Amino acid sequence: MSGARPVLGFLGIHAGGRPGQPPGQDEILAPLFRAEGYRVRQASSVRWPPLRTLDQLRALLAWRDVDVLVIAVYSGASFLIARFGTYLGRRIGHRKVVLFLHGGNLPVYAPAHREAVSRTFDRADLILAPSAYLADAFRAWGYDVAVVPNVLPLEPAEAPPRASARPALLWMRTFAAEYDPLAAVEVLRRVAESEPDATLTMAGADHGLLDATRAKARELGVADRVAFPGYLDAAGKADAFARHDVFVNTNRVDNTPVSVLEAAAAGLVPVAMRVGGIPALLSDGVDSALIEPGDVDAMAAAIVDLVGDPARFEALSDGARELAARSTWPSVQAAWEQQLARLVGTVVP
Repeated sequence: MSGARPVLGFLGIHAGGRPGQPPGQDEILAPLFRAEGYRVRQASSVRWPPLRTLDQLRALLAWRDVDVLVIAVYSGASFLIARFGTYLGRRIGHRKVVLFLHGGNLPVYAPAHREAVSRTFDRADLILAPSAYLADAFRAWGYDVAVVPNVLPLEPAEAPPRASARPALLWMRTFAAEYDPLAAVEVLRRVAESEPDATLTMAGADHGLLDATRAKARELGVADRVAFPGYLDAAGKADAFARHDVFVNTNRVDNTPVSVLEAAAAGLVPVAMRVGGIPALLSDGVDSALIEPGDVDAMAAAIVDLVGDPARFEALSDGARELAARSTWPSVQAAWEQQLARLVGTVVP
């Protein structure tokens, strides 16, 4: 197989194009590799977890031609995929096993389940992470973890330079506790005290906190300033990016969020809480403004400063686009093929 393109099998939780379910990195990578001439297998887009697990087992048994098995690794119950994937992957054929780490909570989950995590990692031929944050967490355990950036779902259109910021804020995650949507509403209320035209669009699927977020907006008297368009597809994102200038990231837990990179590619300036992998992704004063976790007053002040200082906003917007360029497919493809060559030899067309 040395010198040939390996057959790739991506094992993870795939949205399968379902409304409100953003694709994971392995689901984004599969068609990109396929377009480059690789043979690719994928599993699974089955929605119900027990049936999805059975479908993943079926795929592992059926993928006799797969040379490199790429397993998405998340914390919690989803870690089961990595456990049985590495176990069966080692026992079926002579395939190589790659673990691709995801999820900002993995460094918290792993120490509490060290034996299971260590056994799983020990069965891998290669461990990859999209950020130095995750890589460093497990390098400290003695694992050689290589960094391969997340790839943007689509090649971003050439974004025109932005010379100044409107107080038009965009928040784009799921309505769940780890993303703290209520904090975004509090930020808006504080920004509106200085910027009477301030608005906030909160886009994403409901994972339990949408009603509470709406209620918070009413309580703070800013309900008329907040839009809830739901989950945005590619066209919806492009429109939202064009209508907003500041991307608000209130996460309590994070790794290398693709939503931040997508916004940065369009020239929005991320204003983000300094949690998890965010400081490894964003550079304060270069491509973003970073805020201490939970400090909504400081986040609002940073946004007001961007609106009032066009030169600073323009510089950070340019920096954000430069950051995102490192996550376009040509750059990420080169990084992936460098890692694949470590397993199978030089990868050639």
